[in-house]
Amino acid sequence: MPLNIQEKPDGMIFKIRVQPRSSRNQVVGLYGDVLKINLTAPPVDNAANKACQAFLADLLSVAKSSVAIMSGHTGRNKKVMVHCQKGSGERELIKKVIMSWTKA
Repeated sequence: MPLNIQEKPDGMIFKIRVQPRSSRNQVVGLYGDVLKINLTAPPVDNAANKACQAFLADLLSVAKSSVAIMSGHTGRNKKVMVHCQKGSGERELIKKVIMSWTKA
């Protein structure tokens, strides 16, 4: 199943599955219809969520404030929004980068 990216006027939403306490931060690829991400941070005191936000922002070349965890704050399965305006070149570039992670 392909990764489903929902387009909203103020950004794009997609689902991820986080594996905390991994040996390194990396995008693993598709896990069913979600994007699997390994993080070195532990799942305590919001550390994994902050690490996830920073990691995605770095990979997408956007500000940390542009990446928001919409749901799943206490679980491995999360919905993430990347804020970017509809119709902007930035949005197309971000979408292209996200889709490149799904190629295995």
